[in-house]
Amino acid sequence: MARTSRIDRQTKETRVTLHLDLDGSGRAEISTGVPFLDHMLSLLAAHGLLDLELKAQGDLEVDGHHTVEDIGLSLGQALREALGDKTGLTRYGQALVPMDEALARAVVDLSGRPYLAYRVELAQDKVGDFDTDLAHDFFQGLVNEARLTLHLDAWQGRSAHHVIEALFKAFARALAQAAALDPRRKGVPSTKGVL
Repeated sequence: MARTSRIDRQTKETRVTLHLDLDGSGRAEISTGVPFLDHMLSLLAAHGLLDLELKAQGDLEVDGHHTVEDIGLSLGQALREALGDKTGLTRYGQALVPMDEALARAVVDLSGRPYLAYRVELAQDKVGDFDTDLAHDFFQGLVNEARLTLHLDAWQGRSAHHVIEALFKAFARALAQAAALDPRRKGVPSTKGVL
């Protein structure tokens, strides 16, 4: 069974098209108009072993918020669709990832219940032209549409670039773990029988 999804999301503010393959090799073709986000999404694909093709156009003349949030929403929708009915999933994943002086943890539950715990303090307001608070908006949009529980913690870090990079890498690894298929599991990983 192919665990893939194609999304074409269009609003008055943005257009996002993407193709996601959960069982990829880490290949990424990303063009969002937000270079730092392109870098983070490429890392997400590489460390999560996802194949991700993503193009976005947005009202960047206003600011990056609509574009970044809508990319998170679109990727979340793609994840939810690619995971299907969640039969055979591991369900939970966690990762602790350093990036030089930064250290971040991500814990994922593919629960069907959207919840983001974001315990991150950043020393800088910007990385290049990227407003660092947009990292939260990206993950909130992703969580809402993917309907997963995500805890993100930045335990330390001086550079906002390094902290956000560690968060994306930790999320990628935790997601790959949670989305992995367990050959011993016959149904969904819940005593309720549904996720």
